[in-house]
Amino acid sequence: MKVTPLGDRILVKMVEMETKTAGGILIPQTAQEKTQEGIVIAVGTDEAIKVKAKDRVIYDKYAGTTIKVGGEEQLILKAADVLAKVE
Repeated sequence: MKVTPLGDRILVKMVEMETKTAGGILIPQTAQEKTQEGIVIAVGTDEAIKVKAKDRVIYDKYAGTTIKVGGEEQLILKAADVLAKVE
């Protein structure tokens, strides 16, 4: 299944957070915060969108709608919910 966002929407694959601290302590899944970083999979048709596919981005903590595509969780965001591009 292929998902193509419309308008000012962006499809993002969420990047998993580190499960171990710098000191070597393992963080259980239940104690981890929701990830805020991801890789852009596809962008909508709005010309005002400043990111493109394969860009790594940071987005608002509680933004977007989570969907499952091919058994993998992805996020559909409004372009305005993208806070920064990571290089």
